[in-house]
Amino acid sequence: MATRDAPRGFLPTLRNIGPGLIISASIVGGGELIATTVLGARVGFILLWFILFSCFIKVFIQVELGRYAISEGKSSLDALDSLPGPRMIVSWCVLLWTLMYIGTLFQLSGMLGSVSQIFDLLFQRSAEAWTHSLWVILCAAVIAVLLYIGRYKLIERLSLFMVAFFTFTTLAALLALQTTVWAISADDLGVGLSFQLPADTAIAFAVFGLTGVGASELIYYPIWCIEKGYARFVGPRDDSEEWLTRARAWVRVMNMDAWISMLIYTVSTVAFYLLGASVLHGSGAEVENGNLVSQLSRMYTETFGQIGFWIFLLGAFMVLFSTMFVATGANARLLIDAGKLYGLVKPASEPQRQTLIKYACVGIAGFLCVVYLYTGQPVTLVLLGGFAQALMLPFLAFAALYFRYKRIHPGLRPGRTWSVFAILSFLSFAIIGAWQISSKL
Repeated sequence: MATRDAPRGFLPTLRNIGPGLIISASIVGGGELIATTVLGARVGFILLWFILFSCFIKVFIQVELGRYAISEGKSSLDALDSLPGPRMIVSWCVLLWTLMYIGTLFQLSGMLGSVSQIFDLLFQRSAEAWTHSLWVILCAAVIAVLLYIGRYKLIERLSLFMVAFFTFTTLAALLALQTTVWAISADDLGVGLSFQLPADTAIAFAVFGLTGVGASELIYYPIWCIEKGYARFVGPRDDSEEWLTRARAWVRVMNMDAWISMLIYTVSTVAFYLLGASVLHGSGAEVENGNLVSQLSRMYTETFGQIGFWIFLLGAFMVLFSTMFVATGANARLLIDAGKLYGLVKPASEPQRQTLIKYACVGIAGFLCVVYLYTGQPVTLVLLGGFAQALMLPFLAFAALYFRYKRIHPGLRPGRTWSVFAILSFLSFAIIGAWQISSKL
């Protein structure tokens, strides 16, 4: 295993980021385009502070999980399976993750249905059920083929392009909004930063599970850090001074990667929320399962005119497709890792594991297709995934803190201020999770 020294300086370090950009592509699609915009449409500006808090507070847990992956070279599920506590074939935390994983697949099915609505609008055939189903099948097939033939580099580059395009067009739409009757005022922003909660908090807490780094992205991030090579460049842990120096340097690279991705998805999230709050809430629009894409397109047509409709369709396709593309690739890797832990698959080598991952990509794409064709409710499916992720967040935060205090080399542990924010992150996750459970009971 060849080790490598981490780059020094801003630009050389910038050229070595990547895992955060991949999860940004995953984040922007479901949480931001759909859930955040629906939230803005339903409650207006009142939860802007909550959106900002959601994006910021989770990055501390993200970095802790990435730090552990770089230090120990363990995949996300291997790390969770090593937690102390009761076991039933696997650890209690992996069992909980398994339930969340199913919810995440439902969320991706909802996004698949949203893409099919884009093609319905594009070809003006939404009334013909068979064409709607055809777009669902074709989109799932394209994702399966791309992931079957590609690996990390393809995922990273395609994700970066798609996120950059839609982030730019969304910011442009937000700026153009200021020249319309839907212009956002200082009073609107004041309401959004006044730390209030709406009467219906259920959707807000579901969105907390999706905006910023959700539970699924917290699981994905260590996987992409390992595939990028951070852990390989550090080398197996031997606690030598040379190993510690390399580990510290690559953790610094990972930190830049995480914070840059946080900046990207926060800007996109806030832009989507403000567009939904101003245009959709301001006009009293009802965003439902059947009219999701057509209503979301109004945010662009109200600012850019008719050309905005085409900009939205292209951008929405890119961001939803990138989310499904990235998440399916990550979920395939998790499926194989989970299969190993449950004793269902035993790849003899890394090439054999990669082959199983390709088959898993095809299988998951097919599953997403079947779920959506059976239910046909994109908003409901996306929010269901949000509830599942919100419930999983406190357990992931607990795992991150356990690794930080019990497993990480003392020389890799962060300072006191960072630790305070990590604990605050855990507490916020625990409060949200407890509220979800109590509300359901």
